[in-house]
Amino acid sequence: MSTQSFRDRIRTGWRLTRARAPKGTRSLVWQPEPRGTGSVRRGQQILSGLWHLAGQLVEAPGRSPWDVTPPSTPFEMQLHGMGWLDDMLAAGGRGARDSAQAWVLDWGRRFGRGRGPGWDAALTGRRLLRQISHAPTLLAGMATRDQKLYFDLLYRQAAYLRDEWDEAPAGLARIEALTGLLYAGLTLEGMSDVAPAATRALTAAARDDVGADGGIAARNPEALLEVAMLLGWAIEALAAQGRAPDDLLAAQGRIVPTLRALRHADGGLARFHGGGRGRPGRLDRVLANSGIRTRNDSGLAMGFAPMTHGRTTLIVDAGPPPTGAASGSGHASTLAFEMTSGNCPVIVNCGPGGAFGPDWHRAGRATASHSTLEITGWSSARVGPLLDVGKRQIAPLIQPPRKVQWQRSASRRASTVVLSHDGYGRTHGLTHLRRLVLSTDGRTLEGEESLRAMTNADKEQLDDARADLRPRGLPFAIRFHLHPDTEAEIDMGGRAVSLALPSGEIWVFRPGQEMKLSLEPSVHLEPGRLKPRAAQQVVLSDALVSYAATIDWTLTRAQEATELPPTDAEGL
Repeated sequence: MSTQSFRDRIRTGWRLTRARAPKGTRSLVWQPEPRGTGSVRRGQQILSGLWHLAGQLVEAPGRSPWDVTPPSTPFEMQLHGMGWLDDMLAAGGRGARDSAQAWVLDWGRRFGRGRGPGWDAALTGRRLLRQISHAPTLLAGMATRDQKLYFDLLYRQAAYLRDEWDEAPAGLARIEALTGLLYAGLTLEGMSDVAPAATRALTAAARDDVGADGGIAARNPEALLEVAMLLGWAIEALAAQGRAPDDLLAAQGRIVPTLRALRHADGGLARFHGGGRGRPGRLDRVLANSGIRTRNDSGLAMGFAPMTHGRTTLIVDAGPPPTGAASGSGHASTLAFEMTSGNCPVIVNCGPGGAFGPDWHRAGRATASHSTLEITGWSSARVGPLLDVGKRQIAPLIQPPRKVQWQRSASRRASTVVLSHDGYGRTHGLTHLRRLVLSTDGRTLEGEESLRAMTNADKEQLDDARADLRPRGLPFAIRFHLHPDTEAEIDMGGRAVSLALPSGEIWVFRPGQEMKLSLEPSVHLEPGRLKPRAAQQVVLSDALVSYAATIDWTLTRAQEATELPPTDAEGL
């Protein structure tokens, strides 16, 4: 759990003193509709005293959340960000309202003058958004004295954000801070001068942080969804005031087609670079509310190569991983892919492990946790030491692939993507090449994997790397992590693996030549659960004894679904 140092507390208190809110009447001049749609079930759990945040569960029936000792920093950050207000107030009823009022006011008394870990620009923006958008419910029946405290809290946070929003790192954190500031400028009496400045800053952030391809530097699909959601809220708020947010609409017009390209047939996002599938219903709402129905079919969407045929979607990491400050949750996943058939994920990556602690976070970032080729014990990029970035510590990716290439082609019978990366060049002098072919009926996926020392210098590097491994050669493995709902068993006398999906479909995986084929344990790191889910992985193992090795494999749908599940990849 993080703690606020005396120095940080003094600095935050000084900033709050400097960032004086305007004097005069304190009220709302405009009330936006609540934007966040919460979960009734989660709200009921919170009301019963079950706090399930960042993959951890704390039981505190009858207690203020601010009396709870957070089990981890991510839990603490989510608690102080107050995104859970959406869930609580979705549950409805006077009990939910009274508890929400009490806990917001209690936060103001304890932390409202700069104490505690919640004074981070992004967290302040997130918290202020919820407190403003739920203000009618939170103010209902509130005593006059408490209303004064509530409005003091809103104005103090708005004044802090006005002066300190630029302390938030570029990307999602900065857009979260600025969206909160914009809402304050549009709603709080006496702060109307804040809205134009916040709009300009938010527009600049969207222009700088959202690339021409609709992606962000972190290459995290779920973070891109959160950016799209916040920009959508800002656009709706400005439009309700009769303002034309053309530049924000342009950024939204870049993001939404890319989100569509990163959406699997089951409606969830591809899980790469620290992102999960997205909170249920959120992607649907963002796509529907945007009114944008186009899809990014340019070839690469934020560095990913999507292929869709029939009911099968394939999304491949075809770009270099993020680096620098944007890579704190980046994964060594170059050339990894995920595959979904209908509404059933089949091949996946293990996913983001941050909710389960630092060890799982680090393990989830390794190449071995992705569906791609791994030189045994090595990753295609390394996780570096912890660095201080603003008020946060991150472990950036270091030594990423220097060259990542891809090429796509299509015929009447199939779509093909050919990719390569040199992430093992520094350590072993090797390049990984991957060829994936998806038939136009979506029934067959063919793969070819190669490891090659491309130049004489590469061959010398490889000789040095495996000098102590002769005659066994350099071990490597090609991993195919399976979704936990997929049942797998070795078939055909050990020459194939049968995969049974919940829909009734049967897929059969076969290597193209005699080699070691095994089923091994895996895990599925799914945010929102209390612990990792047990899963399996298909592993092809071999050793490189010369300067090149090539392995091919096929994955074929052998039996159709007994009952076709609904798919919504193109429905919104």
